[in-house]
Amino acid sequence: MDTIGLIPSFGGLLYTVAAFVIALLIIVAIHEFGHYIVGRWSGIHAEVFSLGFGPVIWSRVDKRGTRWQIAALPFGGFVKFLGDANAASGKDEGALHSMAEGERRRSMHGAPLWARAATVAAGPAFNFMLSILVFAAIIGWRGTASDPLTIAQILPVPVEQGLQVGDEVLAISGIEMPKIEEFGSVVDQLPGDAVLEYTVRRGDAVLMVPGPHPYPPIISALTPGSAAMDIDLRVGDVIESVDGVAVPTFAGLREIVGASDGKPLLLKVWRDNEVMDFTLAPRRMDIPDADGGFETRWLIGITGGMVFVPQTESPGILKAIGYGAEQTYFIIKSSISGLTHVISGAISSCNIRGPIGIAQTSGEIASQGLTSFIWFIAVLSTAVGLLNLFPVPVLDGGHLVFHAYEAVFRKPPSDAALRVLMSIGMALLLTLMGFALWNDLTC
Repeated sequence: MDTIGLIPSFGGLLYTVAAFVIALLIIVAIHEFGHYIVGRWSGIHAEVFSLGFGPVIWSRVDKRGTRWQIAALPFGGFVKFLGDANAASGKDEGALHSMAEGERRRSMHGAPLWARAATVAAGPAFNFMLSILVFAAIIGWRGTASDPLTIAQILPVPVEQGLQVGDEVLAISGIEMPKIEEFGSVVDQLPGDAVLEYTVRRGDAVLMVPGPHPYPPIISALTPGSAAMDIDLRVGDVIESVDGVAVPTFAGLREIVGASDGKPLLLKVWRDNEVMDFTLAPRRMDIPDADGGFETRWLIGITGGMVFVPQTESPGILKAIGYGAEQTYFIIKSSISGLTHVISGAISSCNIRGPIGIAQTSGEIASQGLTSFIWFIAVLSTAVGLLNLFPVPVLDGGHLVFHAYEAVFRKPPSDAALRVLMSIGMALLLTLMGFALWNDLTC
C-alpha cells in the first residue's frame, strides 16, 4: 500500500474538517451566547454554557455560578438554564417543585412569558446579527467603487495592455462613462472583442490607449464542489478558448457553457504566462434569480470579475450595515424559496446538503482565502439562524410556537402534549438530517 501517496489526501481531509469545525464553533458560540446573554438580562440563570457535546475537556465556573465548558464533540453546543432537565430545555419537574418562588423566577420555566420568548428568539437573532456585521465589515474594508472610475490595479491578462494605474476612464469604444452604479449598462453595449479602445485622463493629458475588455473570461472566484474546482482551476486563470473557439469575454464563455448540454469541454487556460489544457463537463445547477425563483443552467462553477480594480471609498457605517442587512435578507429569501422549490419538485432535492457537503464546502472556501472563509461563515450563520426558526418542536421556532400558544390561550401546552410534540419534532429533525446526509453520499 502506498502510504506516502495518502498524505496529501489525509492533509486535505484534515484541512476540510478543521475549516468546518472552526466555522461551526463560531456560529454555535454566537447562537448560544444570544440565548445566554438575553436570558441573563431577562433574569434567567444559566447553569451551563457548553461548546460541544460529550465528555468535558475544560470548564470553569464564573462568579454568577455559570459553568463554561468545552466538550469533546465540537458539533454543536447548548445553554442549560436553571430548571432544565437537559440541553433541549425539557422541564426538571423535581427541581422546579422544590424551588422557592424567587428561585423559580430565575428558571427558564418559571420566568415570565416575555423573558422566555426573548431568550429563545435571541439565538437565531444573534446569528442574523453576526451575518449582517460580517457582511458590513467586509464591504467596509473593501470599500465601494468611487466616481469617477479610476484604475487602482490591473489584473494580468494575455492581451495588449495600455492602461496604467491612476488612469481615469472617460470612455470605452467611444461610449462615455456614466456614474459607477450605471457601469453595467455600458458593458452591455461594448463590442465583444478582447481588446478595446479606452479614452483615459492620465495626469493633464487625455489619451487613447488599447486595453482588455472590462470583463474578460478571468476567474475571480470558484464555486465549491463545482467542475472547475474539481480540475484545479484557480482564481486569476484566464480562459482563452473552449473547444478551439476563442472566448474574449466572460459573457461569451457563459453562452458557450450554457449551450453545452453537459458535454465535456476542452479549455485552454492562461496562467502565469503559460497556456494549459483542461477538460471538464458542465453540471446542471439551480441558481436563484432576482424574482425569488430559480433557473436551472449548465455551469462550470466560476465567477467572473473586472480586469481592473477601481479606486474605492468607504461606504460609511450605515450604508455598510444596510448592505449587510440586504445580503442577509437575500440569503433568507433564497433559502426559503429553494426549500419550497425542492418540496414542490421544481428543482433537485440535491440542493439540500448535510454535514459532509457543508464540511467539503468549508474546506474549499477556506482554500480561496481568509476573506472568502469569513464570508462563508456569515452565509452559514444566516442559514443556521433560519433553520432554528422553523416551527419544529426541539428547534427554537418550535419553542416560540409553544410560547405563542401560551400567549393566546393563557396557559402553556400540557406536559404530555409537549412530550409527544418534542418526540415528533426530534423524529422530523433526524429524518431531515438523514435525508441531507443521503444527498451528501449520492448527489
